[in-house]
Amino acid sequence: MPADGAENPERPDPLDTQVVVVGAGPVGLMLAGELRLGGAEVIVLERRAAATTESRASTLHARTMELFDSRGLLEALGTPPNEPRGHFGGIPMDLTLPSRHTGQWKVPQTRTEELLQDWALSLGADLRRGWELRELTDHGGWVEIAADTPGGVRRLRSAYLVGCDGEDSTVRGLSGAKFPGRPAGRELLRADVAGVDIPDRRFERLEQGLAIAARRGDGVTRVMVHEFGRPVRPRNGEPEFAEVIEVWKRVTGEDLSGGTPLWVNAFGDANRQLARYREGRVLFAGDAAHRQMPSGGQALNLGLQDAVNLGWKLALQVGPRPPEGLLDSYHGERHAVGSRVLANIRAQGLLLLGGEEVEPVRALLGELIATEQGRVHLASMITGLDIRYPVGEGGDTEHPLLGTRLPHLELRTPQGTVTTTALLRSGRGLLLDFTATPGAPLRWIAGLWAGRVTTVGAQPDPDGPLGGAGAVLVRPDGHVAWTGSGRTGSEQSEVRDALRRWFGLPEPGL
Repeated sequence: MPADGAENPERPDPLDTQVVVVGAGPVGLMLAGELRLGGAEVIVLERRAAATTESRASTLHARTMELFDSRGLLEALGTPPNEPRGHFGGIPMDLTLPSRHTGQWKVPQTRTEELLQDWALSLGADLRRGWELRELTDHGGWVEIAADTPGGVRRLRSAYLVGCDGEDSTVRGLSGAKFPGRPAGRELLRADVAGVDIPDRRFERLEQGLAIAARRGDGVTRVMVHEFGRPVRPRNGEPEFAEVIEVWKRVTGEDLSGGTPLWVNAFGDANRQLARYREGRVLFAGDAAHRQMPSGGQALNLGLQDAVNLGWKLALQVGPRPPEGLLDSYHGERHAVGSRVLANIRAQGLLLLGGEEVEPVRALLGELIATEQGRVHLASMITGLDIRYPVGEGGDTEHPLLGTRLPHLELRTPQGTVTTTALLRSGRGLLLDFTATPGAPLRWIAGLWAGRVTTVGAQPDPDGPLGGAGAVLVRPDGHVAWTGSGRTGSEQSEVRDALRRWFGLPEPGL
C-alpha cells in the first residue's frame, strides 16, 4: 500500500478529507479529537440531527479517566460521583487500584458526548449531522461514500473511513465484514422512569428473575429486569413501557404503571467480535467492532480506548512519513483486548442471568473475590488498568512497565516539576531521558523525530516505577514502547529503531 502522504496516481486529487468517521457517539467523537490532535483532517458523519438525550452508558472506569486526564478533559468534566465498589456478574467487588482515578465514575452518556464533541470541534473536526450513510466503496487507494443528507445525496472521498456507528453498524453491513459470535439467548429490559417510588436494588436475584433499580438525584429511577427462562423476542424497535411494567411486576411484585418512562430499550447477551478490525481502508471501533452485554460499563470504556489506540496511528498513517505496519497493530492490539473483555462479559452474563444452576459458581467466585489476588485480577481487567501491549524487542525487555500504561508521576526537570500526564497532552510521542547529559546521543537521535516526539530530560525517583531506567519511550496513547539504559551504542540504535517503528521515517534532511 503506498504511503498516504505520497503521490498516488490512482487516487482522485484532491480528496474531501483524510478520514471520514461514521458515528458521533462517544467513540466517534473521541476518535475525531485524537485524529485532529495528530494533525489529520477528519469529517464526522451522524445520521441524528441532534445529540442524543438518552443516557444509556453512565460509567467511566479508571483507565478511561486517565486517558481523559492525559488530554486535559477532566477540568471541563468537573467532579462526577465516584464509586469505589463495582461488581463481577452481580457479585460486589472493590475496584480500588493504584490510579489517581480509581473506582468507577458516574457520568451520563449525554455529558460524555457533550464533552467530547466540544473537544473535537475545538480542535477543528468537521461534524455533519443529518448525514446517513447509504453506499460505501473501498477503491484500494481511497474510500468513497454516498449519504442521504438534508440537502440530498452527497458523496465524499477520503483516504480512510472508520465505522463508529454502534452495534447495528451500517458501515459493517455495507463493507461485508465478518462478525462471528453468539446471538442473544437472554434479554434484559431497561428504562429510566420518573415518578415511581420503589426500593433501590443492586443485582437482586429473586425467584422469578433479576431486578436492578437505582434512583438518581433528580428523582428518575433506572430499572433493569430479566425474567428467568423468558426467550429473547424478535424486535423491530424498542419495547413498549407496558412490557417493562408487566415483566417487572412478575419478577418483583411491584407496580411501575404510575411512572413516566423517559426512554425504554432492550438488550441481550449477544457476544460477537469482528474477525478483523481493519478491512483495507475501512476500520472499526467501539460497538461496531464488538457486540456485548453492557456489564459494568465495560462496553463504552472498551470503545473509547479503541479510539485512543487508533487515533494517533491513523493520523500518522495519513501523514507524509507513515510507519510501516503501524496501522495493522491496531487490530493486533485491540482485537486481543476486546476478545478478553468479551469473554469476561459472557461469564458475567451467565452469572447474572442464569437460574439456580449458577448459584454454586456464584458462591465459589465470591470466595475468590474475597481474596486480594482474586479481587485485583478481576478489578484490573474490568477497569482496563492491566492492559499490556506486545511492543517488540530491544532495551530492557524485563522492565515491568514495558507495554503497559505510563503511570502519573512527578518528574524534576531543569524547567521545574512536571507530570507525565501533562507531558502527554500534546498527543505526541514522548522520550524521557534520565541520563542527565543535555548533549547525550539519545536527545540528538530523538531530535530527528522532533515533529512527532517530545524529548524531556528529567530526574526520576530512584525508588519509583521508572527507577533504574536511563530512558523511556512512550506512545501518544500513554503506553511504554521501549525502556533501557540509553547509554550504550546498541541501545541507542534500538531507540532509533523504536522511533522508526512507532513514528515513521525521520524528518527529511535530518
